[in-house]
Amino acid sequence: MLTSLAKRYDTVTVEPGESMWTEGDPDALLRIVLNLVDNAVRHARNRVVLAVSPEGQSEVLLTVTDDGEGIPAPLRERVFDRFARLDDGRASDAGGSGLGLAIVRELVRRHGGTVRLTDGRPGVRAEVRLPRLPDSTM
Repeated sequence: MLTSLAKRYDTVTVEPGESMWTEGDPDALLRIVLNLVDNAVRHARNRVVLAVSPEGQSEVLLTVTDDGEGIPAPLRERVFDRFARLDDGRASDAGGSGLGLAIVRELVRRHGGTVRLTDGRPGVRAEVRLPRLPDSTM
């Protein structure tokens, strides 16, 4: 899914790695990735990197990292609120209603996972953890 999605954008690449599987609604899982990638592309300077890796024995870690201005740590939780839009550089774009990351958080929660934002050095790194299907490494 990530490779075909990355082909839609000039600035998005996928780090090589193992294929990982999780169980869930395919449309909802696609919406999670699309919302994160769209958001990252909107705020990136030059590139967005997607990656998937095992997280312990029972989780899949999906990361979407942009090289934009970043979000100060105290504001990172706020962006998951409905209609949240930050000031300054990240709000200067023309797109977004402030619902994308709220939708991501709800869909991830429904799939038994978590999502958080961390420092992308530079930029922002979105980390989504979802339950991994047993023997899902290919």
